[in-house]
Amino acid sequence: MTIRTVVWGENIHERENAIVREIYPDGMHATIAAALNEDSEIEATTATLQEPEHGLSVERLAETDVLVWWGHKAHGEVSDEIVERVAKRVWEGMGLLVLHSGHFAKPFKRLMGTPCALKWREAGERERIWTVNPGHPIAAGIPESFVLENEEMYGEFFSVPEPLETVFISWFAGGEIFRSGLTWRRGAGNIFYFRPGHETYPTYHDATVQQVIRNGVKWAYNPMPRYSAVHDAPNVPVEQALEPITERGPRLHQAGEEGYK
Repeated sequence: MTIRTVVWGENIHERENAIVREIYPDGMHATIAAALNEDSEIEATTATLQEPEHGLSVERLAETDVLVWWGHKAHGEVSDEIVERVAKRVWEGMGLLVLHSGHFAKPFKRLMGTPCALKWREAGERERIWTVNPGHPIAAGIPESFVLENEEMYGEFFSVPEPLETVFISWFAGGEIFRSGLTWRRGAGNIFYFRPGHETYPTYHDATVQQVIRNGVKWAYNPMPRYSAVHDAPNVPVEQALEPITERGPRLHQAGEEGYK
């Protein structure tokens, strides 16, 4: 089994900010992909905002098992056509990992259907991440808690739908807490949001953070065939009902005619 993974990066801060470029000279997306490729079960490649179709053509997404997304400065520059393309693939069974400031990414907001807003503070403060669901596959090999000495604070309230599972909770030196590892399912697709990853700190070089992301990719992977029927809304003729029935009233549509969408 090889989990075909695409790490999508906005690739702006790395090119425009000297601090970020020093930490991630090849880009955050490249650092994350390299960490994923340390696992023989994962084959990770990258895509960026600047590529044609943002590197996410129909053909490439069709061959992607899990998409990892990091964005921040240019959420609005992501094409709505690509957003719908990503959402469609998630509904069909592609896994999605959303990292840090990707909480405001258009594909994530599209799939959540909520503002996905939160409190924040950029002060390089200490973050302790607690594993509150130690039996979850995403928590495999992760200690009871671990510390990132410098991170951006995210605080509640996080306006996302009630998650399927909460795997991690963060505490910050300023006193705030945050649900920092959450899962959902949309259609046949598994979604994992993981909070750490502010660009001016070396978070994606941290071995524990890398392990969480590898675990997240494996959890999000759906080995079942692509569920394309999730988009269908078939009009079932009377004569094809599972039990014999008699038509008893008027209707708008003829047998087999498509409905309104």
